[in-house]
Amino acid sequence: MTTAFADPKSLTHEELEEGTAFAPRFDDKGLITVVTVEAGSKDVLMVAHMNAEALALTLETGIAHYWSRSRNSLWKKGETSGELQEVVELTTDCDQDCLVMVVRQTGRGAACHTGRKSCFYRRVTLQDGKAGLEDTGLPRLFDPKAVYGG
Repeated sequence: MTTAFADPKSLTHEELEEGTAFAPRFDDKGLITVVTVEAGSKDVLMVAHMNAEALALTLETGIAHYWSRSRNSLWKKGETSGELQEVVELTTDCDQDCLVMVVRQTGRGAACHTGRKSCFYRRVTLQDGKAGLEDTGLPRLFDPKAVYGG
């Protein structure tokens, strides 16, 4: 089964913004940005990208799939770590060039490859005119070296 999407170029502005056709607007690299949020807490877990194949697999399986820009490959979230993301809801913004995906985080509850619940575990600070990072105290839920090696 291959999920088909409407071509955004075939839709009027009104159809794209107000209609019922799902026509994701992938960028020039064939990717769309996805903000992944935890169901219940509504915490932002991660921001990633999907290509058409990853988006189709996500819709067809109910498990989050992404496109890894660093590995240049399809990525089933949690395939190695066991931290799968079960899709609860997928929404698009008004012009269909960004997605928000609400998920149930499985496993130990870690969405980040560092072993933390969220990829957003540092806050940006400004001290004496210099920007820096400060740990928020989000604990590791697993040891990444033990899970991924290395």
